[in-house]
Amino acid sequence: MSTNLHPVMCVGSAGPLRPAVLRPKLNISAFVPGSHRTITMRALKLLSACGIIMSMAAGAHAQAIDWTKVDGIFARTAAVSGAVHRYGFPRSDLQVTLDGVTIRPTLALGGWVAFQPMGNMAMVMGDLVLLQTEVSPVMAKLIEGGVDVTAVHNHLLRAEPLTFYMHVGGHGDPVKMAETIRDALAVSKTPLTLPAAPAQPPAIDLDTAQIDRIIGAKGTNNGGVYGINVPRRDPITEQGMGVGAPIMGGATAINFQPTGGGKAAITGDYALIGSEVPEVVRALRSNGIEVMAIHSHMLTEEPRIFFLHFWANDDAMKLARGLRAALDKTASARS
Repeated sequence: MSTNLHPVMCVGSAGPLRPAVLRPKLNISAFVPGSHRTITMRALKLLSACGIIMSMAAGAHAQAIDWTKVDGIFARTAAVSGAVHRYGFPRSDLQVTLDGVTIRPTLALGGWVAFQPMGNMAMVMGDLVLLQTEVSPVMAKLIEGGVDVTAVHNHLLRAEPLTFYMHVGGHGDPVKMAETIRDALAVSKTPLTLPAAPAQPPAIDLDTAQIDRIIGAKGTNNGGVYGINVPRRDPITEQGMGVGAPIMGGATAINFQPTGGGKAAITGDYALIGSEVPEVVRALRSNGIEVMAIHSHMLTEEPRIFFLHFWANDDAMKLARGLRAALDKTASARS
C-alpha cells in the first residue's frame, strides 16, 4: 500500500527551509484511533516553529542595516526610538524673524529625516527647510536619486526671509537614500556639519509644569524651545507602516519659545483627520491663535491626515489654554 508521502515546507523571507515533516495523504485516523488529534497537534507545533523561524529571519534582516554608514553619510548620530533612526538638519545658518521674534531653529527651522526598517530595506520620511531659491535644485537632486517629494509649502506667514518646507519619502536601501538626501542638501546652504552642542540648553523662562498640566502632556527643553508632542489615539499608517509616532512626524507638535515677561511665541502643527479641521480652526482663532497653513505632508497615509500650522506671541498660559481647547476637538492621546 502506497502512502504518497510529501514534505511540508516552511517558507520564510529567505526562501524555503529544509523539509520539516512528512505529511501522509491517506486517512490514518481510520486505522489508528486518536491519530487525527496527534497529527493536528504536530501540525500546529510545526506552524508555530515556522512562525518563529520567519520572525527570526525578519529580525536578522532588520539588524543587517549598518546604521553607522548612514551616520557617517550625514556626519551626525541619529536619535533612535525603537527601530526608527531620525537625523536633524536645523537651519542654524538662517536668521528668520516673524513679527519681531527671532525664530530659534528648534521652534520652526528644524529639518529632519527618519528611517524605519522594512526588512533589510527602509522607509524614509522627512521635512527639509529651504529658502525659495533652494527648492528647485534640491528637488532635482532628490528626483535624480529616486527619493520622492510629497509636498512643498509654507509653515509660516510673514517670516523674513520666507522659508519653505519640502516633505520627502521613499523606500529602498537606507544608505543610498541617505546619500541622495545628503547630496540634495549640499546644493542648499543647510549646514552639513553640526556645531558643538552647548553643555546645557538655554533655560526656559516659563512655568513649564503648568503648561504640561494645561496641555495634558509633558514637554522637553529642545534648544531653548519647550516642545510637546501629542500623538493621536488612532493609528496612522503609510503603506502598512506605522507613522503616527512623534519621531516619524505623525503627531501634533506644539512649541513654546519664551519672548520675555511670561510671554511665548508658539508654533507647530496639529495632525488632524478631515472632520476635525473646521472645529480646530475655530478653537484656535477664538483664542487669538493664527492659522498659518493647512495641508498634507504624505500621499497614501490611512486615515488621511491634514497638518494645521499655527502662530501667536502672547501670554504663555493664555496660549496654552487656547491650544488645549483645540486639542479637545481632536482624537489626541492627552491626559
